[in-house]
Amino acid sequence: MADVSEKSSKTALLAGLGLFVVFETVAFYGLRYLTSGLGESNQYQAENTIVSNWVKTMVFFVAHLLLIIVAMLVLSNRMPRRYRGQIMGWFYLALLMSFVLIIPLFG
Repeated sequence: MADVSEKSSKTALLAGLGLFVVFETVAFYGLRYLTSGLGESNQYQAENTIVSNWVKTMVFFVAHLLLIIVAMLVLSNRMPRRYRGQIMGWFYLALLMSFVLIIPLFG
């Protein structure tokens, strides 16, 4: 059996980082457009903004989670075996980015 524990090179990690940044940028702007009709833009002037902004937040979280799960499943089937070790690291980083991207979503 071939050596499965072969590590990815630094260029493969840099390529993964570049693709991760492109994926997160496209996902953020796409989900921002998708959720643009939800929530209140001026949270201090409107009366009942908690419920509508909560809906916008949850739609963003669920849609982002769906995107990263689908991307992980597709990539895990299409990537060569020696690069598959990177997928879970980028998946966990994308989960953390879900919380970070909420800040510019309401900004």
